[in-house]
Amino acid sequence: MKRLFFIIALVLGLTATASAQNYAVVDSEKIFKSIDEYNAALKELDELAEKYQQQVDEKFAKVEEIYNAYMQRKASLSSALQKANEDNIMQIESEAVEYQESIFGTDGELMKKRLQLIQPIQKSVFDAIEEYAKQKGYDMILDVTQNATMLYYSAKADKTNDIIALLKSKKE
Repeated sequence: MKRLFFIIALVLGLTATASAQNYAVVDSEKIFKSIDEYNAALKELDELAEKYQQQVDEKFAKVEEIYNAYMQRKASLSSALQKANEDNIMQIESEAVEYQESIFGTDGELMKKRLQLIQPIQKSVFDAIEEYAKQKGYDMILDVTQNATMLYYSAKADKTNDIIALLKSKKE
């Protein structure tokens, strides 16, 4: 009977060991912030966004200025002139919205610039993580950046600094 329990325990232990996954965690935000090119790209994107926002604000200020001027003289205009002014205001506002979308939209200039600057850096980081995982035999690497579902992880599983070192060694 003891022998049967021993064999069952041994089989269960081997099964648990065989199905256990080797994993690590990284903080991708910390990795990205350790890369000078990434920080420079973010600064460039922030400056560009600020410049674009000023241009958009100017277009909407022009719409508001024209609208306010129209409202002051609306009572003295014929209904045909009122309609023409309202159509003109709507057209200018529509152009401002289209311009804003062409800059800040999902296919806008700012997003294109973000992809141009950030995507190559992301690729190098993700490639380094994959390379590290293969070298160290990890089955899975989890990103703990702003992940509300990660309830616990051991600090010894955090390989963020190893990835940063790998990226820096590639530059040298």
